[in-house]
Amino acid sequence: MSTLHNIHQNSANHTKPNQSKTSQSNPNQNHLLAALPTVEFEFLAPHLELVLMPLGEMLYEPGMQLQHAYFPTTSIVSLHYVMASGSSAESAGVGNEGMVGISLFMGGDTTSSSAVVQTAGHAYRLDRRLLKREFDRGGLLQRLLLRYTQALMTQMSQTAACNRHHSVEQQLCRWLLLTLDRMPTSDLIITQELVAGMLGVRREGITEAAGNLQRAGLINYRRGHISVLDRSGLETHVCECYAVVKKEMHRLLSDVQYRQTT
Repeated sequence: MSTLHNIHQNSANHTKPNQSKTSQSNPNQNHLLAALPTVEFEFLAPHLELVLMPLGEMLYEPGMQLQHAYFPTTSIVSLHYVMASGSSAESAGVGNEGMVGISLFMGGDTTSSSAVVQTAGHAYRLDRRLLKREFDRGGLLQRLLLRYTQALMTQMSQTAACNRHHSVEQQLCRWLLLTLDRMPTSDLIITQELVAGMLGVRREGITEAAGNLQRAGLINYRRGHISVLDRSGLETHVCECYAVVKKEMHRLLSDVQYRQTT
């Protein structure tokens, strides 16, 4: 059974984000939108549609023409490559640091990967034609999206290397830290089965790795829920892949100036 199918099956068993919180959502929660100068942001603002992102929501599938770009604020989207057998593994995650749908401005409207909501929350959706029109204007949005794309490519290539050369425990630490970086909380609602599917490993491997981290006092695991107790401890256990991804993101976007918001 594929990871994507499992996420869909489990989505009904988890609490969706409270829709009453919609009014609290703000485009500035997304780092790319927050970095746009006021003039460029005001051009996009009327066209940004706040959407609920329930766990398991499929944003696009392989070969499907993308209709929208998504700028997550409180949700996290997992990008997957799906095998002919139906099995899949995560190539990258996208949270409030980025956007989903880079093929819309990279020269093609389709992609060989799929995108599914890993952590429920909200995002701002933008019609593909509006994104392309603003990208082609050559302003800061174009430069931001190209830099972000390079950072995303680093994450993808590093994930491939990590999954090939590092232990399941190290991969789990990397995945947990990257997920925590995109969340305001240290509590994750996800099953071991889903984590195993994300990393493309057997569930037994995740059970063993999570058990080791729990005995070390770094996490607490109960069915469908992982709480990180000691982030610094995870950072000592993780492989170099986490730091490589973080360093590249910082290098490419460290000079970004964010709009003053109230």
